[in-house]
Amino acid sequence: MSNDTPVPPDGDRGPRDDAQDPAAPSDGGLSWNDLLAGRTPAAGNPVSPDPAMQDPAVQVPAAQEPPAQPQSRREAREAAAVAAAAPEVPPTPPVQPTGPVALQPAGSSRSQRRSQRTEVYPEREKSGRGRGAAIGCLVIVLVLVGAAVGGWFALQGPIQSFIASTQPPADYKGDGTGDVNFVIKDGDIGADIAQNLHSEGITASFGAFYDLLLKQSPAPVFQPGAYAMHEKMSAASALTALEDPANRLENTVVIPEGTAAVDVYSLISEGTDLPLEDVEAAAKDVASFGLPAEAKTLEGFLFPATYTFDPGVTAPEVLTTMVERSFQALDEAGVAPDKRWDTIRLASLVQKEAGLRDDYYKVSRVFLNRLEQGWKLQSDATVAYGTGNTHVVTTTDAERADEGNLYNTYVYDGLPIGPISNPGDLAIDAALHPADGPWMFFVTWNLDTGETIFSETADEHDAAVAKWLAWMDEHPEYGG
Repeated sequence: MSNDTPVPPDGDRGPRDDAQDPAAPSDGGLSWNDLLAGRTPAAGNPVSPDPAMQDPAVQVPAAQEPPAQPQSRREAREAAAVAAAAPEVPPTPPVQPTGPVALQPAGSSRSQRRSQRTEVYPEREKSGRGRGAAIGCLVIVLVLVGAAVGGWFALQGPIQSFIASTQPPADYKGDGTGDVNFVIKDGDIGADIAQNLHSEGITASFGAFYDLLLKQSPAPVFQPGAYAMHEKMSAASALTALEDPANRLENTVVIPEGTAAVDVYSLISEGTDLPLEDVEAAAKDVASFGLPAEAKTLEGFLFPATYTFDPGVTAPEVLTTMVERSFQALDEAGVAPDKRWDTIRLASLVQKEAGLRDDYYKVSRVFLNRLEQGWKLQSDATVAYGTGNTHVVTTTDAERADEGNLYNTYVYDGLPIGPISNPGDLAIDAALHPADGPWMFFVTWNLDTGETIFSETADEHDAAVAKWLAWMDEHPEYGG
């Protein structure tokens, strides 16, 4: 599937200013600076600074007080009434400049003056600075707690990666159960075999088998062909089975679903000992196999299955058996002969792009939604097929822009000009019975498990692609 946004044109993939003026008032007219400095509101209004609180050594001369203004009669009567009603308060004795609270000259230090203010005005200091300091401490604690929590979550990924790196690869125990035919292709190396064993459910992980291979001396030599294996085998059991000539199946050809025709020809040669040149020559006589008139090759009609042939079988006989098996599958699915071509083209695309079983029907829906909306399919699998690279579904910018590639669905509308793989029963059924949904995009983000994310919008798809790219960075064995 495309890793870019289709229609409008492709493309690879300001901070909000939430800062507040620290001097701006808040919490009833006080700023954060007021709170941290110990100034608190009185009756909902900011507290005005007290000259005596600023420096007890500074005295305000009486001569600087503004002269009293004459009172009106009404003001005089009100003042007299208030004075008569007020309780008699004894005069405050003057502060003596001796003892522990004696005021220091103007040249005293800031710490000394702060100590003096605390003792001369104990209630004011307690109710103001104490509350502000408590609020300041609370803010600091909350910030530190938030930073600690954020740091913990940020470190989860690296911590888990480190723990995983110290653990041995997952491995099954025993000889496994059930029967599986496993194919070693001509040219496969140890890493290829290890990956294919894991992909087909024979071993628990790539590393379990590959690490075991690296410990062997001398290194094992594997013969191409089909082997009788089991599901969920331990790496050691799988290695033993592949080294046992008795497990190699004679005249047996195993065609996995989604295999391209060029690779099918090699598998036929390896399984039957027929020369590859004979198989390829027989495949060029397309008209002799009864395919739809649009077909230029046998691609799409070499049904994936396990075939066992009698000794002396010929290349045309082998190919005819596979084509007839494909027609049988289409007939059983209810596909009329005049619909075979379009059905196989879509099914071959679904087969190559889908991962998990249920996803086949969703992938089919995505492609049909695009066709209905007039979008280009933008399938990397079709582009890769046109370049001759039948083993991957990733492409480069230059390959996706190549108009000379007639399979390039980034450039050309509609289904590809021909099938790009040989689909099985599941892909055929998905092409005929797609799921219901609004999806326009998908990306298989975990190539080990086949997990796929389906999206309706380009933004959702971009996020899914980012997840896939991150996974690829962690799995360089896939070429990320």
